[in-house]
Amino acid sequence: MAYIRKFKTTSGATGVQVCYKEGDQVVRTIHVGSASSEAGLAKLIRKARRIIDAEKGKPMFNLDRFNK
Repeated sequence: MAYIRKFKTTSGATGVQVCYKEGDQVVRTIHVGSASSEAGLAKLIRKARRIIDAEKGKPMFNLDRFNK
């Protein structure tokens, strides 16, 4: 399951991450960026949604190197 996480940074900006969970545990996190304005935050959320949409149907991890 993927979701978008918003959080406050130490500088006061709002950070955006795409997080992937298996059960109750976060197994992967992609940092999208941080913004200090509403317009910038909206742009980062759109980018995070595109990341989630692009990765639907793809495996969460590339395990090809273990199949040798």
